Amino acid sequence: METQQLFTPVELLKNQLKSFSDCAIITDDINRRYFTQMKSSAGTLVVFPEEAYLIIDFRYIEKARKTVKGCEVVLQNKLYEQINQLIDKYNATKVSVEADNLTISQLEKISNEIKCEIDSSRSLSECIGEIRVRKRDEEIEKIIAAQRIAEKGFEHMLNFIGEGKTEREIQLELDYFMLKNGAEALSFDTIALSGKNTSLPHGVPTDKRVEQGDFVLLDYGAVIDGWHSDMTRTVCVGQPTDEMKQVYETVLNAQLAGLSAVRAGITGIELDKAARDIIDSAGYGEYFGHSLGHGVGMEIHEAPTASPSCDNLLEENMIVTIEPGIYIPEKFGVRIEDFVIVKENGCENMTKAPKNLIIL
Repeated sequence: METQQLFTPVELLKNQLKSFSDCAIITDDINRRYFTQMKSSAGTLVVFPEEAYLIIDFRYIEKARKTVKGCEVVLQNKLYEQINQLIDKYNATKVSVEADNLTISQLEKISNEIKCEIDSSRSLSECIGEIRVRKRDEEIEKIIAAQRIAEKGFEHMLNFIGEGKTEREIQLELDYFMLKNGAEALSFDTIALSGKNTSLPHGVPTDKRVEQGDFVLLDYGAVIDGWHSDMTRTVCVGQPTDEMKQVYETVLNAQLAGLSAVRAGITGIELDKAARDIIDSAGYGEYFGHSLGHGVGMEIHEAPTASPSCDNLLEENMIVTIEPGIYIPEKFGVRIEDFVIVKENGCENMTKAPKNLIIL
């Protein structure tokens, strides 16, 4: 882990590439941004063990020359001729592409235009995934910065949410607050639900108005320099019923159990079970139908996964959400979500928002 921190992502890719290919072609917007540190809707990253090149068109060339580090920036003219010239320069005979991201038509185009063997196995995608899954210190700093904006949003919403507000009004207010206070973008479409709608784990905000005794569930995040945050909190407007209190406490206890279980070396199955057992023993197992958690980074859902079927091992500096929930159809739902950095003997919780049951 310490060794990996010494190299930039593109250096890591160059070092690992030689074990399975002579060249990598990267066109996915997120992967390209990850390796070049520049956001764009176009551009082709061509990587050899010796050198990396970003071939990009006139719209982005000025920005790229000022922004991109670790690879040579080339103005795009005739893309595939330029790639073939580089292949000749480095005597490459095998070119790997992103199997996880290319469409069939894109693969056909590359296969027809590139004059050497095309490796469409998952070798490159797996290599990129292994590099991206363990977060670097500077990446974690940006994720935490995004999370702090989200937490300020939660504080703001505690003074905004109330009887009569619609789910859409709550969503728009939270989105506006985060964007106004420094978020580059939203991590995903904000989920703001109330009352019976909270039983929908990924429900879409509607014009339903908040009523006395309603749970209000917020699942959302902010983005800083391409890095996402993710959190969920459930609050109550007016007094909750005894059943609502019991369910909330069960979810909270499950979440705390999950947080306590996180450490390097645990599997996704074991981590999921630590929280799920609490919900099962309380008699609500059938109402917890999704996985406990997922990775967060330049995408809102990425490796690793904590679920009943995922035996991946968690490693230091991976990030994973801990988000158990109970969803009772036609009644209500509760989810509480933090996300953490995996450490050797535990975790660092990046989420600082309160999670005791807040009654507004």
